[in-house]
This record gives sequence, C-alpha cells and structure tokens, in this order.
Amino acid sequence: MGYYYEMLILLSGKAAMRKFSVLAILIAASLALPTVRVALCAETLRLDTQGQWQKAADSNDEQYLLRVAEIKKLVDAGKPDKVQKAAKQLKKDYPGVAGKDFDSFIEAEVLLAKGKLTKAVKQYDKFLDDYPASGLKDAALNRQFEVATEFLAGRKKTVLIFRVSAFDDGVKIMEKISDRTGTADIAKNALLSVAQSYEKREQWNEAYLKWSEISMRWPTGEIARDALLAMARTKYAAYRGAVYDGSSLISAKTYYENFRLRYPQEAKKIQVDEILARISEQLAEKNLLIAKYYDRTGSGGPANMYYQMVVDNWPNTKAAQTAKEKIGKK
Repeated sequence: MGYYYEMLILLSGKAAMRKFSVLAILIAASLALPTVRVALCAETLRLDTQGQWQKAADSNDEQYLLRVAEIKKLVDAGKPDKVQKAAKQLKKDYPGVAGKDFDSFIEAEVLLAKGKLTKAVKQYDKFLDDYPASGLKDAALNRQFEVATEFLAGRKKTVLIFRVSAFDDGVKIMEKISDRTGTADIAKNALLSVAQSYEKREQWNEAYLKWSEISMRWPTGEIARDALLAMARTKYAAYRGAVYDGSSLISAKTYYENFRLRYPQEAKKIQVDEILARISEQLAEKNLLIAKYYDRTGSGGPANMYYQMVVDNWPNTKAAQTAKEKIGKK
C-alpha cells in the first residue's frame, strides 16, 4: 500500500511569515509508514520566508524529509551499516533536530535492519519510555505494530538455536501499544489484530475476551457493532456440544438477541433469526439429555422437571416433541 505526503503551502501577507517547523512531524511520518513514496513534482511550489515561490524539493524541510525517507528504505532493505552511516550524516547536517531521542530511535532501527526483531521492540520500548514526547513516538509505535503483525501472522523468533512461535510476543506488543495510546487509531487496530488472530487460531475464549475489551473501550460506532457481533460469534463457536458446559451457548444467545435489537437491519442480513433458532434447538437438546440421564438413573422427579422445561422453554423444537412423548408415557 502506497503513501504520499501532501506538502503544506504556507501563505503570508506583506509582513514576514513566521516559519512553522515540521521536521519532527516529517521524520515521524516517513519512518512510521511501511512503504514510502515521496512525490515531489517540479510543479509543486511553496512560498519561502521572503514571499518567493520555489520548488518544494528545494526547501530545507523537504530535503530533510528525503534524507529521512532514505534511512527508512535502508532499514527495510536490511542494511544496518548504511543506516548508521546515513543517520550519522543526517545528525551532522541537522544538529538542531537530531538529538538524543533520534539516537535512541536509530539504535532500534539498526536492530530492526539486522533482523533482530525482539531486541528492536525492546529498544523501541526504551525509546518510548525515555522520550514520551518525542516527535518520533508515532514512528516507533508503528514500527512495533509492524513487528507484532509479523509475529501474529506466524513469523518465528530464535531462542538459543531454536526457532519458536512468537505469537504470544505479538499479542504482548499489540497490547502494550494499546495501553500506551488509549483510544487512538493505532490502539484500535492493535486490539483488532489480536482479536482477529485469536479467531483464526480458533482460540475462542481469548478472542471473546479481546472483543469484550474492544467493546468497553469503544462503546459506540461501527467498531462497537462489530465487537458485539464478534462476542456473540466467539461465544457460539466456543460451545462444544450437548455433553459439555452450556454457558457459552446461553451467552451467545444473549449477545445475538442484543445485536438483533440494536442493529435490526444488519441482523437480518446475516440471518440472526436462523442462528437463534439453531441455538434454541441446541439448548433444548442439552436439557433433554439431562432429563434422559435422570430417567436412566431412576430419578423420576428431576427427569420430569427437565422434560417439562424443554416443552415450556423451547416448544417448537424437535427436543420438545420428544419430551412431550416422554411425559405422556409416565
């Protein structure tokens, strides 16, 4: 996916224009993105401090942006030596911008270029702890997000001489990103990535808990709707059958009913009524199984109670018909 930078045109009157420094923003943006395409056309113009038009690429800020983008490309290409060399030169050329936070950030970038993802994440964490107000904060968070995404997708890490799953590391990185950023978009995307990854692995309970967290943090909007449906979906998927605990089935029913009430049009599209009908059949079957158990053990009272419960609560199910027949024979 490509990205571009929309250059700012700063206008002024006859009085001298006050210059707004965009360097920290530029470096954060260009180092944060997974792929950078800097489109600087000859026709792109801006006013300088003397009120004269000049090519955007001729300005100091844009030249700095180009240099930073080149460092980012070197990191992505896995060339740590060149990253260090380019960063050293940039620091020399722009001493007023590239300070200690820049050094700490570049240390993480070098580790990333070397393919030492776990160590890089730890260095990004150190950078974020030491320089929480740095203009490079978003860049570091996006770098961590990229690494976590790879871990969740199956990329392994090396422990001693062994290659082992880094999935749990990916989860922890995403959760830490969300803790740092509150309700920002990157926090939302981090938790969504974790919830969706749990579902792909059929870890239904873990997925439910993450969707529940998303629902509490973003209680309105499309994400709230999606989270509610996902909570219903994962609870339903967690049900293992009539001989197992049925609490997840009951929860799924409640969530689906809530979804139908709040989002009737969406519920119709995904056929929630049909899903609820299946759940009713399964709940009836489960309670019928309990009734039959008591019947086999000679416990007539409890057996009749459960047969009647099936008839009363799920009258239109196959299990209810069976329960009626059992009651009629007694």
